[in-house]
Amino acid sequence: MSRMGEKRHTKAKSRVLTAHVPILLADQVDELAERLERSRGWIVKQALSTWIAQEEERNRLIYEALADVDAGNVIDHEAVQAWADSLSTNDPLPLPR
Repeated sequence: MSRMGEKRHTKAKSRVLTAHVPILLADQVDELAERLERSRGWIVKQALSTWIAQEEERNRLIYEALADVDAGNVIDHEAVQAWADSLSTNDPLPLPR
């Protein structure tokens, strides 16, 4: 809000990206835009933002896991396999640590 109590709308800088997508996907975007009463551009921005956030999180988790491996924080494969195999028995093993 500005000093006078009115809202200031600042438009973020943007850039146009062009992509060829399968017709079925384009139709799904159109249908979703109509159902949500939003523009195609809004739908694409939401989808792209969500996908990028997921990829960034996936990348973060990969580096976290690699750091655990480097630090020796791993569980032996045979221990995990024995635990998994025991899950279908009447006496399952405790979760390996």
